[in-house]
Amino acid sequence: MRQQILIGRQDIADFPELGLEKIEVKVDTGAYTSSFHCHTIEVISNDGRERLHCFFLDPEHERYDNKEVVFDDFSRKRVRSSNGLMEERFSVKTSIRLFEQIIPLELTLTERASMRFPVLLGRKFLSGRFVVDSGRKNLSYRRIVKVFEWRYKGRRMPGRKQ
Repeated sequence: MRQQILIGRQDIADFPELGLEKIEVKVDTGAYTSSFHCHTIEVISNDGRERLHCFFLDPEHERYDNKEVVFDDFSRKRVRSSNGLMEERFSVKTSIRLFEQIIPLELTLTERASMRFPVLLGRKFLSGRFVVDSGRKNLSYRRIVKVFEWRYKGRRMPGRKQ
């Protein structure tokens, strides 16, 4: 069994395959699946092949890049939402960077515009990998900042004038 990593109730993560960096995520042990906020989610058929088209985040979000993301490999899942109702969502496979590791991740795509965090990490992703301390936050992000500061201690850091 692999050693489990301590994670807090929220963190900041990268999604390399989606081209998204420094996205706030909420660790949600009450949710089974992980989800990411998208808008304009639609399936477009072309030459008998279905492709899923969507935009991650909202135009008002500081990390929004107005880049349409297209998935060839996707599925539909029935998920119980936070209000207790069953809904059908699209599910995609991608990866997340946390604690300097790139980890495979299955995400359901949903409208979360009214929520503070665009991403929820659920039990299916957390189980066997992480132990959650709800009193802590940004443990992965702080670790990256500390490593960066340690590497450049006493030297000129890239991109900074001294």
